[in-house]
Amino acid sequence: MVEAPHSQPLRFGVFEVNLQARELRKHGVRVRLRGQPFAILAMHLEKPGEVVTREEMRKRLWSNGVDETFVDFEHSMNSAIKKLRAALNDSPENSRYIETIPRLGYRFIAPVEEVAAEAWKPYERGQATETPAHVTWPRRLAVLIPALALTAALVVWLAQTASHRTSAAAPLRSIAVLPLADLSGDPSQDFFAEGMTDQLITDLAKIGSLRVVSRTSVMRYKGTKKSLPEIAKELNVDAIVEGSVVRAGQKVRITAQLLQGSTDKHLWAESYDRDLGDVLRLQNDVAQAIAAQVRAELSPELKVQLQSARPIKPEAYEPYLRGRYYFTNQFTSASALNKAKSDFEEAIRKDPSFALAYAGLADTYVYLMFTGQSELPPDRAYKSAKEALNKALELDDSIGEAYDTLGVLSWRFEWNWDAAERNFKKAIELAPSYSCAREDHAIYLSFLGRRAEAQMEIAKSKTIDPSPSFEMTAAAAEYQLRDYRALVDSGRRGVASDPNEWSHHYNLAEGYVGMGKILEATYEYQRAVELSERNPDATAGLAHAYAMTGMTAQAQEILRDLEQKSKNAYVSPYTIATVYASLGDKDKAFDLLERAYRQKSLEMSWHLKADFRIDNLRSDPRFHDLMRRAGLTE
Repeated sequence: MVEAPHSQPLRFGVFEVNLQARELRKHGVRVRLRGQPFAILAMHLEKPGEVVTREEMRKRLWSNGVDETFVDFEHSMNSAIKKLRAALNDSPENSRYIETIPRLGYRFIAPVEEVAAEAWKPYERGQATETPAHVTWPRRLAVLIPALALTAALVVWLAQTASHRTSAAAPLRSIAVLPLADLSGDPSQDFFAEGMTDQLITDLAKIGSLRVVSRTSVMRYKGTKKSLPEIAKELNVDAIVEGSVVRAGQKVRITAQLLQGSTDKHLWAESYDRDLGDVLRLQNDVAQAIAAQVRAELSPELKVQLQSARPIKPEAYEPYLRGRYYFTNQFTSASALNKAKSDFEEAIRKDPSFALAYAGLADTYVYLMFTGQSELPPDRAYKSAKEALNKALELDDSIGEAYDTLGVLSWRFEWNWDAAERNFKKAIELAPSYSCAREDHAIYLSFLGRRAEAQMEIAKSKTIDPSPSFEMTAAAAEYQLRDYRALVDSGRRGVASDPNEWSHHYNLAEGYVGMGKILEATYEYQRAVELSERNPDATAGLAHAYAMTGMTAQAQEILRDLEQKSKNAYVSPYTIATVYASLGDKDKAFDLLERAYRQKSLEMSWHLKADFRIDNLRSDPRFHDLMRRAGLTE
């Protein structure tokens, strides 16, 4: 325990404390405070005005027992602080003594002074704990009766004031969940805390009356030194959720607190303990508690969903979170997607009824096709993705992410425009703040040429995902709308935020081509080809730029490389068709476009309406016939 550094008693406010005697008094009356709560007070009085970190307290007060874990520490710490504040009649919302320093620790903020040692008179054995023995009953009544009257009046006034505040206070309409701190002490377990953060955001995103900022926007604040008001202002939210997660064997604890964004005012805090197999219920409980605190209205259907999370096998949850970690952080990397695919498959093997794992597996099939790095041809990748999604929704038809991916399949693989629209809308209905569904819908509307609707959805998407990664969504929509000046701006912002992401360079190159800046486009295409390890679409774009500047030999060399590659791995005939079109061979281009149509090529369903590489084909009757058969119009 703490050695008292002061030989003399100390005074703060209406309290006096003798650290050597381990006694706390209020107006000369002993206050019952012992054990760790008193030790915490002593630590703070050693250095008033300075921050005492939670880690300092853990090492000093909780490190003696061999069985202590981080879960034990979090529970004990919160309990001890609560008892200390109760003894001091203090509160985290209006601190007079113990101030909370979010994500760090606490600080003693009241002035402290020494008291003459002779003024501290020890109590005699048998003396009352709360009231000195020399106070007589007449004196007590003389003091008590006016005090009771004053207290009664104060209670009435506070009740009226509280009622007024409650009715006048506006509910919190927007929220951001900062990355939960990992208290495991093992950096290799970071994926667990990130996954739990992701799942909490996903649950909150289902609440229609609440705008929830996306994970991509909040992850950049991991480890940040910015204040909460700064973060809230940058994200334009009313409230912030922060906390920690720790796994100890088969036990999981989440500690979460809700703070008002503009003032950093503490609104609510709670800790939740569950077995690993019941972790989905844990996340749902946290989401419901937060919803209640911000006075968000939950639909009857959502209440049922949040209260009916089924258990999962603990051994399946870790590979699932690992898969989500790889997928969400590196969804343009083929190697990361393949790792995610393996992890989702492992989760399914260990728990064949784990719906979310099937939804994650479907995403990896789809995005491996998008990167051009799938080991499966498009028809088999599509079939595998569709089967995984059907299984996910058979197990749980409330997964908004699954309907979003179904929308992508309906659009890019099936060319079923009506089904795509229905699925995107269903995903948004189930999870109004699920940023991916909003973004995919915005791009789809742009593909259809519904500019006004697309721009409205883009604006909504940006309020949910104000991070630099939003530039990918903006660029995709601007490409489909052929808004090249805006595409250049988005591409530049994307490159500035992440110069090693090949798709930003590719988007910037497309914008430059559209504006007639071919030399600038050539350089950006070259960077995209290099960073993507020769992505076929980026390579075909470079061939188009070469052809436009008269570098025909270089464009033909790319064409030969693509055709050679197509003999051993899948290369979309659409991609090769664009190079023939760039070189002026229209007949060969149409032969390949017809083959791409029969295969329902992914590239065709993305590029056909907007691709400037085939603009020289658009006046040909064969192109009009192709568009008609695809269910599209110019």
